[in-house]
Amino acid sequence: MIRLVTIFLISITAVISESHAQEFQGIATYKTQRKLDIKIDSTQVGGMQDELMAMLKKQFEKTYTLTFNKEESLYKEEESLAPPSIGNTMVVMTMGGSGELYKNIKSKRFVKQSDLLGKMFLIQDSLKTTPWKLQGDTKNIGEYTCYKATLERVVDTDTFSDEDTKKTQTVTAWYTPQIPFSNGPEEFQGLPGLILELSYDSQTILCSKVLLNPAKQVVIKEPSSGTMVTQNEFDAIMIKKMKEMESQYDRDDGEGNSFKIEIRN
Repeated sequence: MIRLVTIFLISITAVISESHAQEFQGIATYKTQRKLDIKIDSTQVGGMQDELMAMLKKQFEKTYTLTFNKEESLYKEEESLAPPSIGNTMVVMTMGGSGELYKNIKSKRFVKQSDLLGKMFLIQDSLKTTPWKLQGDTKNIGEYTCYKATLERVVDTDTFSDEDTKKTQTVTAWYTPQIPFSNGPEEFQGLPGLILELSYDSQTILCSKVLLNPAKQVVIKEPSSGTMVTQNEFDAIMIKKMKEMESQYDRDDGEGNSFKIEIRN
């Protein structure tokens, strides 16, 4: 009789532990920053250099939330008021688009909803295996002990050039095993813990807050509306649209209605 009771208690404990693991969830808040090396022709902007610099800086200082559980995550930008314009409207486009990024670690796939010049796209593709190199460095971010990992990848520094403009980019991540969730901001994942800090080139993404197992259960909804494309198809469409815009602004430049800004990494 005692043996039966003991087995029963162990079984109950196992069920509770399994249930707790399945319910593991949280919300991480990230803030982005970028050091800008910008060349501005003062003859084109007059005395508005300071105002223009402030606007551009604002474009790269954003807040994102990563809602996650053991198998899924949703990474999206928090809504904010649009920055004021200076004179004529200034359009800022960045490669990669913006929108909600859904990742499913279990099925190794992602879905990203991106708005490109008013048209919604739904990018669906497989998550890539990330060849991280674990380093021995550690540091604290908030209350969490983080470990360093690095990644080298080849990126194109000028998509519009016909020349070979590829370079090797080093990505540095700081992850914490205290949050056993193999994910992080943007497309990065695959480390034995949540990534709390990420940097590459002049870009830094830093986690400012983590809420684990909130009282209200988090909802992770996979994006479902938009024209379905692969990542390569979307990149080709974006390059075409940006070339069209560049050509349009080059024609307008002769009338003094536009100017170019060079932003370097």
